[in-house]
Amino acid sequence: MKWKPVLAISAAILFFCIFSCGCTSQPEINTTSQTQAAGEDVAVSIEDTPVQYMDMTGDMTGNLTLAYREFGVNNSKPLLLIEGFGQTMDGWNSTFLGILSKDYHVYIYDHRDMGESSETEGNFTVYQLADDAACLITGLGYDSMNIYGVSMGSTVSQQLLILHPDRINKAVLSSATYSPSIPETEKLHGLLKAASTDPDSSEGVVKEAIANLEYPGNLNDLSSIQKDVMLITGTDDDLTPQSVAVEIAGKINGSWLVRFKGIPHAGSQYAPVEYAKITNEFLEMNETPA
Repeated sequence: MKWKPVLAISAAILFFCIFSCGCTSQPEINTTSQTQAAGEDVAVSIEDTPVQYMDMTGDMTGNLTLAYREFGVNNSKPLLLIEGFGQTMDGWNSTFLGILSKDYHVYIYDHRDMGESSETEGNFTVYQLADDAACLITGLGYDSMNIYGVSMGSTVSQQLLILHPDRINKAVLSSATYSPSIPETEKLHGLLKAASTDPDSSEGVVKEAIANLEYPGNLNDLSSIQKDVMLITGTDDDLTPQSVAVEIAGKINGSWLVRFKGIPHAGSQYAPVEYAKITNEFLEMNETPA
């Protein structure tokens, strides 16, 4: 399978990236001052944005209500952000959201049993979370959306691409793995294992941990993905290491891979301006990678 270096992206963005043509000798880049300067006037207030509720009850989802917030409501292009393990929609970086919502109608939401979304009976699976997201897209009135998934949210996004490809336009996978139970993700697996038995973990976190631990992985299914996909990884990510993103990129034909030097897991929290800009660049491209 062919995957493509991000050569068409603006130089300002590429300055912060090691990309898939194999360049690995760029100097360490400190993005903090530029992130603060560029993000000062674009951050949104998550807590001041009203929570809305979508009744998702149906054959695919069971008895479920998902809580969500929306930003950039005057924009016509929708973008769904899919959160990672143990997180709620309040955890997104406000500057990251602010930049994306300049051009996109951005939706964030809580997974089932998390945050403001409803509690459900019994455990659930990663496949169920993908079904939830697919139903949310149609429930919000769209045939399809662009999606951005981080960590566990990138796994959910991969399953969306595999199970519900008609619901997806383009996908960005940040801090991705195809399984939390491979040698490269040993640290992540340990965190999930601990959370699944921790008496101080909320019921929703325990269910998410179990869903991840029981997930068999999707490596053999990735080659079926036909949508435009960009993977973003940080070279200091010790939960979903960059080598896993490289492996995924090799399975998805025409996918793009961007590596941010010195950035850890869930990099939009650490370099929100750069992550938002690279996402905008990718989503706005008309070219289909070959």
